Amino acid sequence: MKGTSVLWLLWLISLLCGSTNQARLTVSPSSSQLFEGDRLSLSCEGEDSAAGWTVKRNTPKRQRSRCGDGWGKQVGSSCTITYIFKRDSGVYWCECREGITSNTVNITVTGGPVILQSPVLPVMEGETITLLCKAKSTHSNLPAAFYKDGSVIRTESTGHMTIPDVSMSDEGLYKCHISHHGESPPSWITVTGKPTTTAPPSTLSPPSTSTLLSVSTLMTTPIQSTAMASPSATALPTDSAPPTVSIHLSLVLRVVCHLVVFCPYVITTVLMVSLYRQRPSATAPHPYPEQKLTEDFDVMEVTIEHHF
Repeated sequence: MKGTSVLWLLWLISLLCGSTNQARLTVSPSSSQLFEGDRLSLSCEGEDSAAGWTVKRNTPKRQRSRCGDGWGKQVGSSCTITYIFKRDSGVYWCECREGITSNTVNITVTGGPVILQSPVLPVMEGETITLLCKAKSTHSNLPAAFYKDGSVIRTESTGHMTIPDVSMSDEGLYKCHISHHGESPPSWITVTGKPTTTAPPSTLSPPSTSTLLSVSTLMTTPIQSTAMASPSATALPTDSAPPTVSIHLSLVLRVVCHLVVFCPYVITTVLMVSLYRQRPSATAPHPYPEQKLTEDFDVMEVTIEHHF
């Protein structure tokens, strides 16, 4: 019975922890490639602004460095790089005090003459994306040839290529080329499937024993972080993505946070109740009221005789 109560408590805590908000990293301009000297802004967007989200990155020379530590300027949950260099190429993400991480973004900074402006975040199936081949020496849109996985797709006279109704087959490594200017670095475009929706259950059923045991196991099993693999070795211009905290570690951290906040209140309440119950009453009733009344009269008589 006691074990079942503990499992129920773990299940309820896991439900409370599941409501914790995750941050999402967004960048401006929304492009995975930038010219050297451009300005880059990164923001951690989420409802829980008190979580202390910080922008971090991996570059070929430094791992897991935070904004403001030799690069960028952190203001709140946003980071700004006013003049970006080639050495700023890398993998960026948001991380809170508990070690929970957001999505990752690959940024490539080139000193070359051409870049390919492509979606910096994964694209969902059915959406429409537009690729722009841009030359540094001119603000005009020039004719450009677009490539996917090393093979030419087509040439666009305006330098724009639109892919409507994106499917999983459109995922791959893209680049572009402008005559008499040069070729852009490659960028990987990720396509995700549409989320499946299921009808909500009519009633809330209690967790099964196996589910509760799995939650209990999470509390006692050592957790190991895993590195996030890139889709292609050539897709990422820099080192691999940051080690993403597993779901198990996230659950354990949330449970610990709730217990740290909840336990002092419980302990304080128990101590106050215990002290209150042990406090002696101010006026305890006499066990024999009639005897007490007689004793009072005797005292009065003695007092009167003494004064006489």
